[in-house]
Amino acid sequence: MGEQEAKTRLLDQVVDHLARHGLGDLSLRQIAAAVNTSHRMLIYHFGSKEGLLVEVVRAVEANQRALLSTLEASDHVDLARQFWRALTDPALRAHERLFFELYGQAAQGRRGTTALMDGIVESWVEPIARMEEARGHSAAQAHARARLGLAVVRGLLLDLVATDDVEAVTAAMDMFIDLMAD
Repeated sequence: MGEQEAKTRLLDQVVDHLARHGLGDLSLRQIAAAVNTSHRMLIYHFGSKEGLLVEVVRAVEANQRALLSTLEASDHVDLARQFWRALTDPALRAHERLFFELYGQAAQGRRGTTALMDGIVESWVEPIARMEEARGHSAAQAHARARLGLAVVRGLLLDLVATDDVEAVTAAMDMFIDLMAD
């Protein structure tokens, strides 16, 4: 197994463990023990606990973008509804919870996790804006619509993590999709 494969496998194990158990105040040694490796191996691959956490969130976000790219729909409204239903799958709830836990830490500037903020919006806004431009919106409108969509999705996912009220949150998302359908 190559070094990159080993790093990817290790990252996947950490993501799964943290999604199931949360981060709390786990030390790098505790995370390493939970995934049957050493803290030195985590440092080797990720540089620090903070570097690992940044990679965890980036992996969760990359998985969501990959999910979006696999969906097939007849139109943008159907695509948005399919993506929302995929994001709200109960099997992903732990990953959503983990995202918000780490995002909150980075927003507070906790222990060097601020690198997480680099690209956390742009990595979504840019591809969604391209989709909006393809639908005939100007570049400025497309970027504003993409940012609004991202904010609404993240806000409703946070609501879902907090309340577990799938029906109400999905009704709100369906209304937003209908409002943005033009």
